[in-house]
Amino acid sequence: MNIYVGNLPYSVQDEELREAFEAYGDVMSAEVIFDRRTQRSRGYGFVEMQNEDEGHEAIAALNGSDFQGRELRVDESKPKDEKPSSPPHDPKRSRSPKSRSPKQPQATNNGTGLIGLIKRIFG
Repeated sequence: MNIYVGNLPYSVQDEELREAFEAYGDVMSAEVIFDRRTQRSRGYGFVEMQNEDEGHEAIAALNGSDFQGRELRVDESKPKDEKPSSPPHDPKRSRSPKSRSPKQPQATNNGTGLIGLIKRIFG
């Protein structure tokens, strides 16, 4: 059984997560998820338990419990194909329309800049 564990303290490592769940049964794996760019914990992880009944017992016992000062959110992890997906990306709708103000008349060039220099030279 695969278990989602959320609201983890950012200092928690895989082994500490494993130890918390081993009190309820055989843990096959425990992994805290880290951000690839910053190498910091993202505050959640996954635990895989051998026995489904032990997994349900761990979920019931640990969900809402205090773990190093944080209230854990523990639930059965759903496979990606069972999760509700976000609507398909529509490039036409992805950007909000830019506000367009009426065109302001451009300031006239009063003899300054490159155009003014050319006008002075060639008259």
